[in-house]
Amino acid sequence: MKPIRLIAGFMTVGLWTLASRVLGFVRDAMILAYLGTGPAYEAFVVAFRLPNMFRRFFAEGAFNMAFVPMFSKKYEAGEDAQGFAENAFSGLASVLIVLTLVAQLCMPWLIYGMASGFAGQEQFALSVEFGRIVFPYILFVSLAALLSGVLNATGRFAAAAAAPVLLNVILIAAMTLAAFAGLDTAFTAFSGLDVGTALIWGIPFAGVAQLALVWYAARQAGFALMPRRPRWTPEMRRLVRIAIPAALAGGVVQVNLLVGQQVASYFDRAVGWLYAADRLYQLPLGVVGIAIGVVLLPDLSRRLAADDAAGGRNALSRAAEISLALTIPAAVALVVVPLPLVSVLFERGATTSDDSAAIAMAVAVYGLGLPAFVVQKILQPLYFAREDTRSPFRYAVVAMVVNAVLAIGLAPVIGWIACAIATTLAAWVMVALLARGTRPMGEVARFDARFHGRIWRIIGASVAMGAALWLATVWMSPFFAMAGWRYLALLGLILIGIVSYFGIGQLIGAFRLGEFRRAFQRGGSA
Repeated sequence: MKPIRLIAGFMTVGLWTLASRVLGFVRDAMILAYLGTGPAYEAFVVAFRLPNMFRRFFAEGAFNMAFVPMFSKKYEAGEDAQGFAENAFSGLASVLIVLTLVAQLCMPWLIYGMASGFAGQEQFALSVEFGRIVFPYILFVSLAALLSGVLNATGRFAAAAAAPVLLNVILIAAMTLAAFAGLDTAFTAFSGLDVGTALIWGIPFAGVAQLALVWYAARQAGFALMPRRPRWTPEMRRLVRIAIPAALAGGVVQVNLLVGQQVASYFDRAVGWLYAADRLYQLPLGVVGIAIGVVLLPDLSRRLAADDAAGGRNALSRAAEISLALTIPAAVALVVVPLPLVSVLFERGATTSDDSAAIAMAVAVYGLGLPAFVVQKILQPLYFAREDTRSPFRYAVVAMVVNAVLAIGLAPVIGWIACAIATTLAAWVMVALLARGTRPMGEVARFDARFHGRIWRIIGASVAMGAALWLATVWMSPFFAMAGWRYLALLGLILIGIVSYFGIGQLIGAFRLGEFRRAFQRGGSA
């Protein structure tokens, strides 16, 4: 994949992810408006996180990180990529069906393991009920993730990146229909439960739609994968051998989330506050970090197979350059102006100004860690492309210990915000370890001179933008308190940030605007 095609692929994934995240904001704003941050919302957060946790553990976090490099090499070499993918598809489906059946029986214990602070409260029974409804989602979305890996490895990014949009569209439609059908008459916990039920039932339905979309796209690409009896071949043994350390690494990441959620479950409404803050910082993380990881892993795998170290270094440097050029200013904005963002996006209906203040505090802390989360997405493919999943696992264990010690140790002193602080610091520890581990990899793991020349200019432009945002917020603060003006005020703040950052960045040589324009123009061809 040529560098411009790599960036075009990143733009394709990034634009679809942006559409998904924007719709996700609409979805989350509606959920908070209907449910507030009370028991129904916290039950939704825990129940929805359950299948997503296992999905990242089995499919995206482990299976795909082992599957994509192996499939990419077979596809590049003209070997039986179809047979390998079909056998992996069937094996994953078999494991997930058994897991889903076991989870239905063990749901109360699963919920207790995720949020023991809910025990004896209304949230616990609701979480168990919601969890049983949503858990089958893991089957559909994990198989969709494998099919997405097939599409990404063959250079077809659009359908896989568009699939998450369906989830948000369906959930928004479910809540809207529930409200218009008279299930919600006021913003109360009782009426919210009805909308919450419609929301929960929409999740497995959305999983089926996502699987159907990527399966059709894979069939159009020549990979019509059909379930069959899995065969335990040498290739499958190798796949599992590579996937197990990746699964353990993914499990460590999920343990970090569980530790934070467990600690938060002992503080009133904290689970909901942290989840809402997570949704906000996930916008730049998803658009930039996930897009880079999706495009970079198959590209590096092919370059390593072709012994193209110079091309790999160039691809890595350009991926890092463009992702940090978009991530660092986003992080500065989250730290400098979190309250205007949160209040305009989420404060309505059952969500109060106290909720906004708490969510904004968590957003600022997560913002400090945003570059670390993105750099992880850039460095990890260097390991996975070499089928090395053990090293990231060891590093993740260290980060897990840091996270647990800080979250549990600081919570009695500073309260629920300790969870966000622990997550951010653990992310930077993970980056330091990943960077140190790339030293023996040679030139392919080194950023080039152009990257080193531009990164400090990117940081300078971001700091200048932050100062402009702070001054603009001081001047426009009265407008954020006016119901009819706050949306325009936020739009004005965003425009000030965009113009100041890209203007200053172009002026001092942090980037060239033409590079972004050319990448967007070629994004559709990827």
